[in-house]
Amino acid sequence: MIPHGIYDVKRNEGYITFGTSKDTSEFCCECIKDWWMNHGRYNYPSADSILALADGGGSNSSRHYIFKEDLQKLVNEIGIEIRMAHYPLYTSKYNPIEHRLFCHVTSACRGAVFSSVEVVKSLVDKTSTSTGLKVFTTVKNKVYATARKASESFMENMSIIFDDYLGKWNYRAIPIPKES
Repeated sequence: MIPHGIYDVKRNEGYITFGTSKDTSEFCCECIKDWWMNHGRYNYPSADSILALADGGGSNSSRHYIFKEDLQKLVNEIGIEIRMAHYPLYTSKYNPIEHRLFCHVTSACRGAVFSSVEVVKSLVDKTSTSTGLKVFTTVKNKVYATARKASESFMENMSIIFDDYLGKWNYRAIPIPKES
C-alpha cells in the first residue's frame, strides 16, 4: 500500500489516500484532485489557489518534470492555481504533515498486523487527537504506469511559473484557459 497524505492546517483534517499500485506523480495528482473535488471546494468555496507544502522527493519531486506536467493537467482540469512550496531534501521533518498527521496515524496503527487494505483503512479512519484532528481515507485500486517521462512539448512550452527566489522549490501551476 502506498499512502499519500494531505493535511489541512486550518481545519486540522487529514486526508489519506491508499494506493495499491505505485507512488507516481499521476497518483499524487489524483489524490490532490480527489481532495479538491470531495472536500476542498466545499470547505473553501471562494478559494482561487491552493498552497501545497511538499517534500522534495518522491512522486511529487521538485526535480521531476513529469510531476510538473501532471500538475499542469490537474490545474487545467480543476480550474484553480496550485502553488507548490517544496521542502529541500532532508528537511521534511519541518513539514506540518509529519508532526500533525502522520505521527498520530503511526500511533493509531501501533502493534497492528496489516493483513488487508480494509484493516489499514479502518485503523487510520479512527485516528484522532484531543485537539480535534480528524482523518478521512480512501483507497485507489488503479494501476499507475511507472518510468513515464515529461513530453518534449510540455518542457518546451511549460507554463509553470517559477519564483524568483528559490525557484527550483517554489513555483505556480496556473490553469490554461480552454479555447472555445
